[in-house]
Amino acid sequence: MNLERRAFLLLVTLAGPAATPALGQTVATSIPDFSGIWSHPSLPGFEPPVSGPGPVLNKSRLPTGQSNPSRYVGDYTNPILKPQAAVEVKKHGEISLAGVAYPTPTNQCRPEPVPFIFWNFEMQILQQPDKITILYWFDHQARHVRMNQPHPANVTPSWYGDSVGHYEGDTLVIDTVGIKVGPLSMVDNFGTPQSPALHVVERYRLLDYEAAKEAQERGEKENFRVPPNTALGEGLAIDPDYKGNGLQLQFTVEDKGVFTTPWSATVTYRRAVGEWLEYVCAENTFEYYTGKDTAVPTADKFDF
Repeated sequence: MNLERRAFLLLVTLAGPAATPALGQTVATSIPDFSGIWSHPSLPGFEPPVSGPGPVLNKSRLPTGQSNPSRYVGDYTNPILKPQAAVEVKKHGEISLAGVAYPTPTNQCRPEPVPFIFWNFEMQILQQPDKITILYWFDHQARHVRMNQPHPANVTPSWYGDSVGHYEGDTLVIDTVGIKVGPLSMVDNFGTPQSPALHVVERYRLLDYEAAKEAQERGEKENFRVPPNTALGEGLAIDPDYKGNGLQLQFTVEDKGVFTTPWSATVTYRRAVGEWLEYVCAENTFEYYTGKDTAVPTADKFDF
């Protein structure tokens, strides 16, 4: 045996067998850093997909062509809607056209399940090995995602549902089921209903600066950008000096009780400027932008 071959065999022996992944096992990669404060200060917030079935959009438009933030008139002709769901969306739109703000989880200080909660202008992701915590700007809302675990065999419905997550390369995937149905249950600001079958899959990934800026600007052709110097937008702004990565959420919604087909949308975030502000929801039926009370059912006498 020549010298080169003996050296080669010695090297292989010392190194041990090659680390070949088992069947069905993925090779470990570095986990992307999604931490920090992310902002998308626009309404209603969902960005339609480039192709394929997308969310209900606003039929009421500003002269710029953007969604009118003072009139939420959902397009009840969207083919994703089953007939009864279309009736609900149309009913909410008629209330809005009359100049009255209909009750939603937001204006009634209720928990905002996914995907409704994605309207929030700002959010934070806190990453730990065994769980992900997502904080939302409005009213101290938080979601807790268990990592690398299955859903329970029998999920107890809750307002934020049962969320489990895992990483697929550079993407954080969150799967949510068991979202509780209540009097104000809706998947968006247009009053689109939900059923116990609601299932949402979120996929978060980082985008480079140019791609994130372009995606957010494309989304703002649909959604109204809230000026930071207004009461609603106070303290909300994208950091103009930050040239690092943005964050994009692509989510898919399916609910056989409401929709004819699964549909998807995106929300593109960039780094926020300033501190994380406390925004507390106070129960108040008066809506400043319509000058009228929200159409909330009332009782003749107290029930307690």
